[in-house]
This record gives sequence, structure tokens and C-alpha cells, in this order.
Amino acid sequence: MSKDAKPTQKRIDQFFSGPGARADDWRDLVDAAKTWARGGDRAKYDAALADLSVTEEFHGYPGLQLMAALREAAAAGDGATSLALATRITQALATRSFRQHAGDWSAKDEGNGDVPELVPPTFGAHTTRRPYFETLIVTGVSPGQWPALAAEWRKLRRPVDAFIYEPVIVGSLEDAFCATMLNPNIGAVIINEGFGLRSRHNAPVLRSITATAGLNDESDASALRLAQIIKRVRPELDLYMISNRDVEELAGNPEASVVRRIFYSVEELLELHLSILEGIQDRYDTPFFDNLKKYAQRPIGTFHALPIARGKSIFKSDWIRDMGEFYGPNLFLAESSATTGGLDSMLEPTGNIKKAQEKAARALGADRVFFVTNGTSTSNKMAVQALLAPGDIAIVDRNCHKSHHYGMVLAGAQPLYVEAFPMTEYSMYGAVPLKTIKQALLSARADGRLERVKMLDLTNCTFDGHIYNTRRVMEECLAIKPDLIFLWDEAWFGFARFSPFLRRRTAMGAANEIEAWMHDPKSVAAYEKQRAELGKSPSDEALLKTRLIPDPRQIRLRVYQTNSTHKSMSAIRQGSMLSVKDVEFHTVEQQFKEAVFTHASTSPNQQLIASLDISRRQMELEGYGLVANAMEIALAIRHAVNNNPLLSKYFRILGADVMVPAQYRQSGFTDYLAPGVNWANTLKSLDEDEFCLDPTRMTLVCGTAGYDGTQFKGILANEYNIQVNKTSRNSVLVQSNINNTRSDVAHLIRVLAEIAGEVDRGLAQGGANAKKTFEARVKSLMTDVPDLPNFSHFHPSFRGDAGTKTNEGDIRSGFYAAYDVVGCEHIRLNDPEIDRRLKAGPELVSANFVIPYPPGFPIMVPGQVITQETIDFMRKLDVKEIHGYDAKEGLKLVRTEALAKLGRPKPTATPKLKAAS
Repeated sequence: MSKDAKPTQKRIDQFFSGPGARADDWRDLVDAAKTWARGGDRAKYDAALADLSVTEEFHGYPGLQLMAALREAAAAGDGATSLALATRITQALATRSFRQHAGDWSAKDEGNGDVPELVPPTFGAHTTRRPYFETLIVTGVSPGQWPALAAEWRKLRRPVDAFIYEPVIVGSLEDAFCATMLNPNIGAVIINEGFGLRSRHNAPVLRSITATAGLNDESDASALRLAQIIKRVRPELDLYMISNRDVEELAGNPEASVVRRIFYSVEELLELHLSILEGIQDRYDTPFFDNLKKYAQRPIGTFHALPIARGKSIFKSDWIRDMGEFYGPNLFLAESSATTGGLDSMLEPTGNIKKAQEKAARALGADRVFFVTNGTSTSNKMAVQALLAPGDIAIVDRNCHKSHHYGMVLAGAQPLYVEAFPMTEYSMYGAVPLKTIKQALLSARADGRLERVKMLDLTNCTFDGHIYNTRRVMEECLAIKPDLIFLWDEAWFGFARFSPFLRRRTAMGAANEIEAWMHDPKSVAAYEKQRAELGKSPSDEALLKTRLIPDPRQIRLRVYQTNSTHKSMSAIRQGSMLSVKDVEFHTVEQQFKEAVFTHASTSPNQQLIASLDISRRQMELEGYGLVANAMEIALAIRHAVNNNPLLSKYFRILGADVMVPAQYRQSGFTDYLAPGVNWANTLKSLDEDEFCLDPTRMTLVCGTAGYDGTQFKGILANEYNIQVNKTSRNSVLVQSNINNTRSDVAHLIRVLAEIAGEVDRGLAQGGANAKKTFEARVKSLMTDVPDLPNFSHFHPSFRGDAGTKTNEGDIRSGFYAAYDVVGCEHIRLNDPEIDRRLKAGPELVSANFVIPYPPGFPIMVPGQVITQETIDFMRKLDVKEIHGYDAKEGLKLVRTEALAKLGRPKPTATPKLKAAS
């Protein structure tokens, strides 16, 4: 390193820079090497190499030897060798060729290399491609012995092994934590005793976090403590412990349950190697998919009602053979309506579907998981129907997906609608404040109706990315009603399980934390302390202001989570999973089966079931890295749009400071890209704030460019081949996922730049009139926006048994009132009769659901009294798609006469005796 170079040591606690940032660091090293090799200053190269060396310790490739070779070439002043080796490593990382090609591990560019000590044995010797992973080894052995230790591990590799792994060695708890966070390739962790606490590198933010965890001195660096920390961060990893002490006592310690297996000393290194491979195999196995592949290769004679099975009707046809050529033979060979011969039944799984669902439960942190093959709409309806009976009250976000509303109709349950905070400027709602939810529960209690409130039904995260503090919501609600059931619709949030940042905000993540808290003796003390502070009969006002602690002895934890697996994992469309963590499930299991029988197809698609199985395998083995990449891509898009001078003139992506009002960001967190933001203050926000913003969901404002959301979505799709999902009046939703690459980012940014350039040129060349027209258009989209209508109330005819303080209603009766053609009427939206009746009566009562897209939630539900604000909103809507509304016919309303009949007491039928047969 030159004397003038003064590199700043790289911080190892900046975890929002993922795989893409690592690739950029290597490309920067290559660029610096090129400059040096051409006779330029080598200081930049030395600084880049020193910076890179810190975090590369936590990766298997390029490894200790290749990094040493880079440093040796630099020390020798050999710019050409430095450039050649840095370029080869960078290319191997970009293509991931190092996973299969032994030559990539050599310091010399000679095929498989002539430096045996650098070549991991058996690389390239096996003809079949073997999945590659890395194993973290935490040890107290001095760093000088690490190369020899790694060589010993490589000697254990055998050609018959189904997988191949490379050791990554660290010597402290902090470094083990950092490696776990930074290296998505880690598949297993071996923890020896005798390691230290502190990292050799600068990590002040990291140390502030370890201090809050009670990790203050070297005595805290215990193997068991590290195992618990890693399991909390990466629950999918297999952990193994090697102890020189009383392993029998350690194995019997309940806290050691996070460890897959404990070994004494190093007496059985081969057994440990085989255990590691077995653990990976356990996650790799896909019971249904594996059996389906075997089934497809068997000579089957099909005499059941599925003509395309085996594909003969396809491939022998002159007319539809192109279908077979498009999809390939395996699709048809794997088709069957049978549930025998190695397959299983979705309705009553006892074989490989059952095993696949058990593996999914493990992956998602649930007690049990149900596969659903017709979307999360069905998952939601199944859960609502199974858990609610006629007359039960459910507190429901009025803006939730329509499947929840229809589920209430099917179950005969009475929704008590609660409102989310409005974001009127962007024609969208956020999420429901906890105070609103608590008020609903307390009002029900004051009315003597709390026993009838069975469920809280919320969307997490919302379409626009608002994430609840799920643990706080459940704990505070359980403090009021200890047996309340929670249904969290996490259709868009399934990936969050595999992010250590977002996992705590999922239903299952929070449920597991609450369960652990309940078993902590400190929980009872915390409850008793608050109980003494509040007194025997605290007022509702005091309860609303207090962060309530439930009585852990009274809690009946009942949590359900639905995920659209196809929305965030590699499942075929309509693939969904329903996760359960319910201590009372045995009491509802039979009715849950009945709900499955009601909604599930008796002929589910085999390929769809297999994709659910496969998506679980992928997320358990590489989901951590895929989700980290999706988050990194989202942050790159946010940065590129908001910091580009041209783009930011006409477009912007809304930050957390805009999407989440300040009163719900108690930590003071503003945005992921705000100056000074790191993972420590982001974690503080995730732990404390009432609502957070999912970083992968980006609200791109296009109204400032003169486009409404629907128009801009069409331009992106029709002219640039870019697909987005949701729109609002003046924005579109851009979502990153595990499928996206940085090439996708480049394409999006280039397109936005092109559109912004066109707007810019049009204004510059169009003169004053063009500018006035543009400003008027922007004003209409960004300022003259309609107020969002709140839910009003159910008509008294649908509130026969309602309380005085709550606003639930019999939505089922309202829904079926629409079936009475004579009892309904239609009035066009702009008919003066609407305005007359709003002023003088009789009331306008909706006969059906009315759901505009956007915003995509019901602004009217059956039995709801229609108010002026709802009519004003409808009249200002300029969207083409409104479910439940026919512009030619007008609003469908329940006639006043029919309402009067509905409101009368129902006559009791006199039972008739059957005639004797």
C-alpha cells in the first residue's frame, strides 16, 4: 500500500447493501487495478482491496488463499497479476461458476489449475451438477491455523455426496453474526467453544446492538448464546455444536433445542460432515414434487376422467399438437386425477402432500400449513368460514380484500368495520390504527358483547406496503380479550418470513415471539406491575393511552396467516398457503375440514401443488439471499428515481415519511434512504413503530408528470413491456421481488428517463399554453382529488341484534336482499333523485358490493346506508373498472318496502309432522 493511501476501514454492520453492492465492490477493484496496471496510481487499488478484504472474510469464495494471493501480488507491486486475478474472481462471482468449476479456485489461470492447495478436492470431478453452499465454522483456533483447518474439512468431500460445501471460518461472536447476515450462501453453522466476543473489525453500530442483547464481555460469548442469536436471525439454518465438556448435560438443556445435533470434541468429524449433508437434504426434499416426477416416468394406463393425462390426445392430434410442443411432455405425463399410485389427496392428505405441508409449516414457523390451489381469496374464505359462526362479530378492516367480506356473508358473521388512516392526496388508505381497534373492543365490552367478538381480521402488509406492528396489536388486543382469534391476510408478504428485519412483523413471527414471552417468568411480573399501576377498574381512556400487557396465564394464542405464495415466491399462479398457530385448533379442526371441503377443488392441479412444494424448498435454502436482493433492488430504484435531476422533476417514489404519518413512527424513523439511516435505527423502527413501510413496495407518483395511474400503467405495458400491478388516481405501484435483477432496474430507469425527457421537451417546445395545460392536468390529479369515503353504518333493518356502541351488521341478510328482484331498485348515479333522497329520505341502502379499481376496496357493502361523501366520491371517479356497478342501470338499492319487511320479527315456523311411510 502506498504511503499516501489512507483507506477508511469498511464497516461490517451495513446490511442493506447486499449481493449487488458486493458485486459493485469487486468491479471497483477491477477498475482500480486497470488504472494501476496502465501506469496510474496504485493507491486507489490498495484502498479498494483493503476495504474489500474485511467482508470477504465472511464468504467461502474467493476464500482465504485467493484473497492472500491478491494481497501478495499487490505487495510485490505486480499490477498485471493483480488485474488478472481480480478480473477472474469478479467474473466467477458474477456467473457463479466457482460453484462448479475447480479452476476458479486457482491463483493461476490454467484450467483446473496447478496449485493443488488452492483447489477444493473433487470440484469438477462429479459429472452431475451438485448444489453448492457454505458452512460457517466458529472456532477459537488462531487465524494462522484457519487455512489448515479449511483443508481438513475439504478432505471430507466425497464424489457420492449430493451437495458440496466450502468452509467459512470466523473467530468471534460478532464475526459469526456478521457472516450470518452478510453471506446468503451459508447453509449450516458449526459452533465450537472457545471463541471470543469482539470482531477484529470496526463495527460500532453492531456493538450497540449486542450491548442491548446483554453481550458486554467475553464471558457472554458462549456457544449456546451464539446458537440462539443465529437461530433468531436465520431460523432456516441447521446449527451444530462441538463441546469439550459435559455434552450429555448440554444436550438435555431446553435452550439447546435450537441446535440440530451436539458432538463431543472432534471425535466424529465424518459424522458431522454427513449430518450437515443430511440437514441440507431434509430441506432439499420435496415430498410431493419428488413423487410426481417418479409418477410421470411410470407407464400408466389412464381410465379416469382426465383425457390430457399422458398427453396422447395432444401429441397424436394434428390440431392441438402445438400445445404439447409449447408445454412439453412432462406437463401431461404428470397430470392425473388419481390420489393413489404415489400421489395424495388435497382434501384428506395422508402421504406426500401431508409431508410437504409439514415442511412448509417448519419453514414458515407455523404449527401446521394447508396448501390451497385456488388463491388466497379461498384461503381467506376458508379461515373465516371455519372460525366464525352466524351471529359472531369480527372486527374487520373495511379496506381489506373482498374475499374477507364475502367470507362474512358465507359464515353469517357480522363485520364490525374499522377504518384505516386516509392518504387522500394519493387516493389510498393506510392501515387501521391500534387505538381504533382497541376502541372497538372496549365499546363491545361496554355493550356487554365482547364475548361475541371472535376475530380481528386485518391485511398485513397492505397493497401499498403498510406493515402492522403485529406483536403489539395482538398483545394489546389479548389484554382486553385473551382468546381473540387473529386472521392476518399476508397475501403480499409471504417473503417477509425470510428477512430477519421483516420477520418480526409477520403474523407467525410475532406469534412465536409472544409464545416465547409467555413462557418467560418475567412476563407475569410485567403484567402484574402494569395491573397495579392501572388499578382495578381503569377507564377506557387510560386503556387507550397505555401500551397494554396481557396476562400470559390467560392468553389463548390463536393466529392464522394467509399467503399468496405465487405473489412473492416461485409458485404457479393461484398457489396459496394458510398457516396456523392455534392452541385451540383441535376444537375447530373438524369445521376447518368442512371449510376445505366447501371451497377446495376435488380436482386440484398437480403442477400447482408441486410448485408450492418447490417454492418452500427454494426459500428454505436460498430465500434469505433472494429477499435481501429484492430489498436491495428496491432501494436502488428508490435512489435512482428520487436522486436523478431529470426523473425527480416529474416522478418520485414516496418514502416512509410520506406513507406513514409521523404519529405512527414513534421512533422518529423517516426513510430507508435518509442520511444516517443504518440497520440499527431501522430495527428500532421495526420494533417500536406502529406502522412501517415494506421497502419492496414503491408508490411511484406519476400525477406530477401529467399521467393518472391507469393511463401510466397502460403506457408502461403497451409501449415499454413493463408490467405493474396496482394503480391509484395519481400513482402506480412498483414492486420488487425475488425474480428481479439489476437489469430490470436499468430498464425501468431508462424508460422513466425517456418518458421524463418527452415531458420535458413537450413543455419546452409547446410554449405558454402547453405549460398551462400541463399545470392544470397536474393540479387535477394531485390537488383536486376526491375525499375518501368512510364506512357509514348498516341500515337498522340489518342491525336487529346490534349494540348501541358498536356498528356491526348482518351483511349476510343484506347480501341476499339483492336476490329479491322486486325488492330492489336502480337509480343512476347522476339522477337528481339521489340528491333528493340524500336530503329528504328515505335512505339509500346498497344491495351489493361496489368496488372501484382503483382503489380496490368496497366503498359500499350490502346493507350499508349510502352517504353524500360516498356519492361524491363515486361521481368524481374516473376509473373504468367498478365491480358491482353498472353505469347503465345505476346503483342497486334495497327498496324501502323491502327494508321494512326485513326489519320485522321473523315468524316462528310451526313444525309439521311427517306422514308415516
